[in-house]
Amino acid sequence: MNEGLRNDWTIEEINDIYNLPLLELVHRAATIHRQYNDTGEVQVCTLLSIKTGGCSEDCAYCPQAARYNTGVNVQALMKKEEVLEYARKAKDAGSTRFCMGAAWREVRDNRDFDRVLDMVKGVNEMGMEVCCTLGMLTESQAERLAEAGLYAYNHNLDTSSEYYGEIITTRTYDDRLKTLDNVRKAGVTVCCGGIIGLGEKHDDRIRMLHTLATLPEHPESVPINALVAIEGTPLADQPRVDVWDMVRMIATARILMPATMVRLSAGRAQMSVAEQAFCFMAGANSIFAGEKLLTTPNPSFDDDMKMFDLLGLTARKAFKEEMINI
Repeated sequence: MNEGLRNDWTIEEINDIYNLPLLELVHRAATIHRQYNDTGEVQVCTLLSIKTGGCSEDCAYCPQAARYNTGVNVQALMKKEEVLEYARKAKDAGSTRFCMGAAWREVRDNRDFDRVLDMVKGVNEMGMEVCCTLGMLTESQAERLAEAGLYAYNHNLDTSSEYYGEIITTRTYDDRLKTLDNVRKAGVTVCCGGIIGLGEKHDDRIRMLHTLATLPEHPESVPINALVAIEGTPLADQPRVDVWDMVRMIATARILMPATMVRLSAGRAQMSVAEQAFCFMAGANSIFAGEKLLTTPNPSFDDDMKMFDLLGLTARKAFKEEMINI
Protein backbone atom coordinates (compact mmCIF):
# COMPACT_ATOMS: atom_id res chain seq x y z
CA MET A 1 0.00 0.00 0.00
CA ASN A 2 2.83 2.44 0.83
CA GLU A 3 4.54 2.36 -2.56
CA GLY A 4 2.75 5.58 -3.54
CA LEU A 5 3.97 7.60 -0.53
CA ARG A 6 6.46 10.26 -1.57
CA ASN A 7 8.61 12.70 0.38
CA ASP A 8 10.23 14.32 -2.67
CA TRP A 9 7.42 16.56 -3.90
CA THR A 10 8.55 19.77 -5.62
CA ILE A 11 6.95 23.17 -5.15
CA GLU A 12 6.05 23.12 -8.86
CA GLU A 13 4.24 19.78 -8.58
CA ILE A 14 2.27 20.95 -5.55
CA ASN A 15 1.43 24.22 -7.26
CA ASP A 16 0.01 22.31 -10.24
CA ILE A 17 -2.11 20.08 -7.98
CA TYR A 18 -3.36 22.94 -5.79
CA ASN A 19 -4.41 24.98 -8.83
CA LEU A 20 -6.35 22.22 -10.61
CA PRO A 21 -10.01 23.02 -11.38
CA LEU A 22 -11.77 22.42 -8.07
CA LEU A 23 -13.95 19.47 -9.10
CA GLU A 24 -11.02 17.75 -10.82
CA LEU A 25 -8.90 18.29 -7.69
CA VAL A 26 -11.61 16.83 -5.43
CA HIS A 27 -12.09 13.85 -7.77
CA ARG A 28 -8.35 13.06 -7.71
CA ALA A 29 -8.18 13.45 -3.93
CA ALA A 30 -11.29 11.28 -3.41
CA THR A 31 -9.80 8.54 -5.63
CA ILE A 32 -6.54 8.51 -3.62
CA HIS A 33 -8.48 8.69 -0.34
CA ARG A 34 -10.40 5.54 -1.35
CA GLN A 35 -7.16 3.68 -2.14
CA TYR A 36 -5.55 4.37 1.24
CA ASN A 37 -8.37 4.84 3.74
CA ASP A 38 -11.84 3.69 4.70
CA THR A 39 -13.81 6.64 3.36
CA GLY A 40 -16.83 5.88 5.54
CA GLU A 41 -14.80 6.32 8.70
CA VAL A 42 -13.90 9.56 10.47
CA GLN A 43 -11.82 9.84 13.62
CA VAL A 44 -13.55 11.87 16.34
CA CYS A 45 -11.15 13.79 18.58
CA THR A 46 -11.76 16.04 21.58
CA LEU A 47 -9.51 18.95 22.52
CA LEU A 48 -9.46 20.31 26.07
CA SER A 49 -7.60 23.38 27.30
CA ILE A 50 -5.99 22.13 30.52
CA LYS A 51 -4.19 25.44 31.16
CA THR A 52 -5.73 28.54 29.60
CA GLY A 53 -4.37 31.99 28.76
CA GLY A 54 -1.37 33.95 29.95
CA CYS A 55 0.97 32.71 27.22
CA SER A 56 4.14 34.76 26.61
CA GLU A 57 4.11 34.14 22.82
CA ASP A 58 2.80 36.74 20.33
CA CYS A 59 0.97 34.46 17.82
CA ALA A 60 -1.21 37.02 16.03
CA TYR A 61 -4.26 34.73 15.84
CA CYS A 62 -4.30 33.51 19.44
CA PRO A 63 -6.70 34.73 22.15
CA GLN A 64 -4.50 33.09 24.82
CA ALA A 65 -1.52 35.43 24.33
CA ALA A 66 -1.03 37.49 27.50
CA ARG A 67 -0.28 40.65 25.50
CA TYR A 68 -3.74 40.78 23.82
CA ASN A 69 -6.95 41.81 25.55
CA THR A 70 -9.37 39.15 24.29
CA GLY A 71 -11.54 38.45 27.32
CA VAL A 72 -9.94 35.03 27.88
CA ASN A 73 -9.44 34.53 31.62
CA VAL A 74 -6.16 33.01 32.74
CA GLN A 75 -6.77 29.63 34.38
CA ALA A 76 -4.18 27.50 36.17
CA LEU A 77 -3.46 23.91 35.21
CA MET A 78 -6.55 21.77 35.78
CA LYS A 79 -6.62 18.95 38.33
CA LYS A 80 -6.11 15.41 37.03
CA GLU A 81 -9.54 14.18 38.14
CA GLU A 82 -11.28 17.06 36.31
CA VAL A 83 -9.38 16.24 33.12
CA LEU A 84 -10.14 12.52 33.37
CA GLU A 85 -13.83 13.31 33.86
CA TYR A 86 -13.78 15.32 30.60
CA ALA A 87 -12.01 12.44 28.89
CA ARG A 88 -14.62 9.94 30.13
CA LYS A 89 -17.46 12.11 28.82
CA ALA A 90 -15.67 12.51 25.47
CA LYS A 91 -15.16 8.75 25.20
CA ASP A 92 -18.82 8.07 26.06
CA ALA A 93 -19.85 10.53 23.33
CA GLY A 94 -17.76 8.71 20.70
CA SER A 95 -14.30 10.34 20.80
CA THR A 96 -11.32 8.01 20.42
CA ARG A 97 -8.55 10.62 20.69
CA PHE A 98 -8.28 13.07 23.58
CA CYS A 99 -5.97 16.05 23.16
CA MET A 100 -4.83 18.25 26.06
CA GLY A 101 -3.63 21.75 25.30
CA ALA A 102 -1.67 24.03 27.64
CA ALA A 103 -0.95 27.67 26.79
CA TRP A 104 2.79 27.37 27.38
CA ARG A 105 5.67 28.63 25.24
CA GLU A 106 7.62 25.49 26.04
CA VAL A 107 7.49 22.61 28.49
CA ARG A 108 9.50 23.11 31.68
CA ASP A 109 10.76 20.26 33.85
CA ASN A 110 8.66 21.10 36.89
CA ARG A 111 5.69 19.89 38.94
CA ASP A 112 3.19 21.04 36.31
CA PHE A 113 4.87 18.81 33.72
CA ASP A 114 4.80 15.91 36.21
CA ARG A 115 1.06 16.50 36.61
CA VAL A 116 0.56 16.45 32.83
CA LEU A 117 2.48 13.16 32.61
CA ASP A 118 0.08 11.79 35.22
CA MET A 119 -2.90 12.96 33.11
CA VAL A 120 -1.41 11.28 30.03
CA LYS A 121 -1.16 7.99 31.94
CA GLY A 122 -4.76 8.30 33.11
CA VAL A 123 -6.23 8.99 29.67
CA ASN A 124 -4.11 6.24 28.11
CA GLU A 125 -5.48 3.75 30.65
CA MET A 126 -9.01 4.56 29.39
CA GLY A 127 -8.09 3.10 26.01
CA MET A 128 -8.09 6.46 24.21
CA GLU A 129 -5.33 7.79 21.97
CA VAL A 130 -3.86 10.59 24.05
CA CYS A 131 -2.43 13.71 22.43
CA CYS A 132 -0.84 16.83 23.90
CA THR A 133 -0.03 20.29 22.59
CA LEU A 134 2.18 22.04 25.14
CA GLY A 135 4.54 24.19 23.05
CA MET A 136 8.20 23.42 22.42
CA LEU A 137 9.67 20.15 23.72
CA THR A 138 13.17 18.82 24.26
CA GLU A 139 14.06 15.27 23.27
CA SER A 140 14.11 14.07 26.90
CA GLN A 141 10.69 15.64 27.58
CA ALA A 142 9.29 13.91 24.48
CA GLU A 143 10.71 10.63 25.79
CA ARG A 144 9.05 11.13 29.19
CA LEU A 145 5.71 11.79 27.48
CA ALA A 146 6.17 8.64 25.38
CA GLU A 147 6.91 6.59 28.52
CA ALA A 148 3.71 7.94 30.10
CA GLY A 149 1.74 6.62 27.11
CA LEU A 150 1.47 9.66 24.83
CA TYR A 151 0.22 8.61 21.40
CA ALA A 152 0.47 11.90 19.47
CA TYR A 153 1.96 15.36 19.86
CA ASN A 154 0.44 18.37 18.11
CA HIS A 155 2.74 21.20 17.06
CA ASN A 156 1.52 23.15 14.03
CA LEU A 157 3.74 25.00 11.55
CA ASP A 158 0.86 27.49 11.09
CA THR A 159 2.01 28.84 7.70
CA SER A 160 4.99 28.92 5.33
CA SER A 161 8.48 29.67 6.62
CA GLU A 162 8.45 32.81 4.42
CA TYR A 163 5.26 34.26 5.99
CA TYR A 164 5.83 32.93 9.51
CA GLY A 165 7.59 36.09 10.78
CA GLU A 166 4.45 38.15 10.00
CA ILE A 167 2.46 36.02 12.47
CA ILE A 168 4.92 35.07 15.23
CA THR A 169 8.19 36.66 16.39
CA THR A 170 8.68 34.93 19.76
CA ARG A 171 10.00 31.66 18.29
CA THR A 172 11.35 30.59 14.91
CA TYR A 173 10.17 28.16 12.26
CA ASP A 174 13.26 26.08 12.97
CA ASP A 175 12.21 25.89 16.64
CA ARG A 176 8.97 24.28 15.47
CA LEU A 177 10.74 21.82 13.19
CA LYS A 178 13.14 20.91 16.02
CA THR A 179 10.19 20.04 18.30
CA LEU A 180 8.71 17.82 15.55
CA ASP A 181 12.09 16.09 15.25
CA ASN A 182 12.23 15.50 19.02
CA VAL A 183 8.71 14.05 18.99
CA ARG A 184 9.60 11.72 16.11
CA LYS A 185 12.79 10.51 17.82
CA ALA A 186 10.76 9.60 20.93
CA GLY A 187 8.52 7.35 18.84
CA VAL A 188 5.42 9.52 19.32
CA THR A 189 3.17 10.13 16.28
CA VAL A 190 3.19 13.65 14.83
CA CYS A 191 0.13 15.88 14.45
CA CYS A 192 1.14 18.97 12.46
CA GLY A 193 -0.75 21.28 10.14
CA GLY A 194 -1.56 24.93 9.79
CA ILE A 195 -4.05 27.77 9.61
CA ILE A 196 -5.35 29.51 6.51
CA GLY A 197 -6.83 33.01 6.51
CA LEU A 198 -3.90 34.71 8.30
CA GLY A 199 -3.41 37.15 5.41
CA GLU A 200 -1.08 34.72 3.60
CA LYS A 201 -1.02 34.16 -0.17
CA HIS A 202 -1.87 30.90 -1.95
CA ASP A 203 1.90 30.46 -2.45
CA ASP A 204 2.33 30.37 1.34
CA ARG A 205 -0.26 27.61 1.65
CA ILE A 206 1.52 25.63 -1.06
CA ARG A 207 4.89 26.11 0.66
CA MET A 208 3.49 25.00 4.03
CA LEU A 209 2.08 21.83 2.41
CA HIS A 210 5.46 21.32 0.74
CA THR A 211 7.24 21.47 4.12
CA LEU A 212 4.82 18.91 5.61
CA ALA A 213 4.89 16.55 2.63
CA THR A 214 8.70 16.54 2.41
CA LEU A 215 9.42 15.80 6.08
CA PRO A 216 11.41 12.52 6.43
CA GLU A 217 8.08 10.90 7.42
CA HIS A 218 4.67 12.41 6.73
CA PRO A 219 2.85 13.55 9.89
CA GLU A 220 0.34 10.88 10.92
CA SER A 221 -2.19 13.70 11.32
CA VAL A 222 -2.47 17.06 9.51
CA PRO A 223 -5.02 19.53 10.91
CA ILE A 224 -6.28 22.13 8.41
CA ASN A 225 -7.63 25.12 10.35
CA ALA A 226 -9.53 28.17 9.11
CA LEU A 227 -8.77 31.27 11.16
CA VAL A 228 -11.42 32.10 13.73
CA ALA A 229 -10.88 35.86 14.02
CA ILE A 230 -10.96 36.88 17.69
CA GLU A 231 -11.61 40.42 18.93
CA GLY A 232 -8.49 41.83 20.58
CA THR A 233 -5.97 39.90 18.44
CA PRO A 234 -4.02 41.56 15.58
CA LEU A 235 -5.98 39.41 13.09
CA ALA A 236 -9.42 40.38 14.46
CA ASP A 237 -10.47 42.01 11.17
CA GLN A 238 -9.42 39.23 8.81
CA PRO A 239 -12.27 38.12 6.53
CA ARG A 240 -13.70 34.63 6.97
CA VAL A 241 -11.94 31.95 4.91
CA ASP A 242 -13.89 30.80 1.86
CA VAL A 243 -15.03 27.19 2.33
CA TRP A 244 -13.68 26.27 -1.12
CA ASP A 245 -10.21 27.31 0.06
CA MET A 246 -10.57 24.76 2.87
CA VAL A 247 -11.67 22.10 0.37
CA ARG A 248 -8.68 22.94 -1.85
CA MET A 249 -6.25 22.63 1.08
CA ILE A 250 -7.75 19.34 2.28
CA ALA A 251 -7.75 17.82 -1.22
CA THR A 252 -4.15 18.85 -1.88
CA ALA A 253 -3.01 17.52 1.51
CA ARG A 254 -4.77 14.22 0.79
CA ILE A 255 -3.01 13.81 -2.59
CA LEU A 256 0.42 14.68 -1.14
CA MET A 257 0.06 12.58 2.04
CA PRO A 258 -2.31 9.73 1.10
CA ALA A 259 -2.14 7.72 4.34
CA THR A 260 -2.26 10.69 6.74
CA MET A 261 -5.31 11.61 8.84
CA VAL A 262 -6.38 14.98 7.40
CA ARG A 263 -8.21 16.82 10.14
CA LEU A 264 -11.02 19.27 9.43
CA SER A 265 -10.32 21.54 12.40
CA ALA A 266 -11.03 25.15 13.43
CA GLY A 267 -13.64 27.03 11.43
CA ARG A 268 -15.98 24.05 11.19
CA ALA A 269 -18.62 25.76 13.37
CA GLN A 270 -19.24 28.21 10.52
CA MET A 271 -19.73 25.44 7.91
CA SER A 272 -23.00 23.87 6.81
CA VAL A 273 -23.36 20.08 6.71
CA ALA A 274 -23.15 20.25 2.89
CA GLU A 275 -19.85 22.15 3.08
CA GLN A 276 -18.43 19.68 5.58
CA ALA A 277 -19.57 16.80 3.36
CA PHE A 278 -17.50 18.30 0.52
CA CYS A 279 -14.48 18.35 2.87
CA PHE A 280 -14.98 14.65 3.70
CA MET A 281 -15.26 13.84 0.01
CA ALA A 282 -12.01 15.76 -0.61
CA GLY A 283 -10.19 13.56 1.90
CA ALA A 284 -10.83 14.85 5.43
CA ASN A 285 -11.15 11.87 7.76
CA SER A 286 -10.89 13.40 11.20
CA ILE A 287 -12.70 16.12 13.15
CA PHE A 288 -12.57 17.73 16.56
CA ALA A 289 -15.89 17.28 18.36
CA GLY A 290 -17.18 18.98 21.49
CA GLU A 291 -18.41 22.51 22.07
CA LYS A 292 -15.00 24.23 22.21
CA LEU A 293 -11.62 24.07 20.50
CA LEU A 294 -9.46 25.37 23.35
CA THR A 295 -11.30 28.72 23.59
CA THR A 296 -13.22 28.99 20.28
CA PRO A 297 -16.72 27.61 19.51
CA ASN A 298 -17.19 24.22 17.81
CA PRO A 299 -20.26 22.14 16.81
CA SER A 300 -21.76 19.97 19.58
CA PHE A 301 -21.37 16.18 19.73
CA ASP A 302 -25.10 15.76 19.03
CA ASP A 303 -24.93 17.87 15.87
CA ASP A 304 -21.92 15.89 14.69
CA MET A 305 -23.59 12.53 15.30
CA LYS A 306 -26.65 13.69 13.32
CA MET A 307 -24.30 14.69 10.47
CA PHE A 308 -22.55 11.29 10.64
CA ASP A 309 -25.93 9.53 10.43
CA LEU A 310 -26.97 11.65 7.45
CA LEU A 311 -23.69 11.07 5.57
CA GLY A 312 -23.33 7.41 6.54
CA LEU A 313 -20.09 7.97 8.45
CA THR A 314 -18.84 5.96 11.43
CA ALA A 315 -16.31 6.87 14.13
CA ARG A 316 -12.86 5.30 13.71
CA LYS A 317 -11.73 3.05 16.57
CA ALA A 318 -8.78 4.02 18.78
CA PHE A 319 -5.33 2.62 17.90
CA LYS A 320 -6.62 1.25 14.57
CA GLU A 321 -3.21 1.61 12.90
CA GLU A 322 -1.59 -0.61 15.55
CA MET A 323 -4.29 -3.25 15.11
CA ILE A 324 -3.69 -3.32 11.35
CA ASN A 325 0.07 -3.70 11.84
CA ILE A 326 -0.11 -6.56 14.36
